[in-house]
Amino acid sequence: MKKYEAVFILDIRKTDDEGAAFCRGFEELIKSLGGELEKTVPMGRKQFTYEIDKRRAGLYFDFIFTADADKVIAIKERYKLDAQVLRNLILIYDRPEGVSDEPINLD
Repeated sequence: MKKYEAVFILDIRKTDDEGAAFCRGFEELIKSLGGELEKTVPMGRKQFTYEIDKRRAGLYFDFIFTADADKVIAIKERYKLDAQVLRNLILIYDRPEGVSDEPINLD
């Protein structure tokens, strides 16, 4: 199993509880696919540089998890058509030793 990092941008208008239900659902999906969620980082509401689907801001979440490579495809397919998700990105988690795991705050 490899380690992955997933970043999701949620539509504020379709999220009632600041993304708590989305985070629980993502964790359940990872566990059901045989993976393990290591870390969830809610990065809060951020303004977009340009509009995405007529939205000017979104809720950002960063997840670090382990899973098999074929299961990552299933995760991408699951959220491809989700109306709550504006954008998502899943990458192989590859950080050199000594580099902090914390996301960079650009505010």
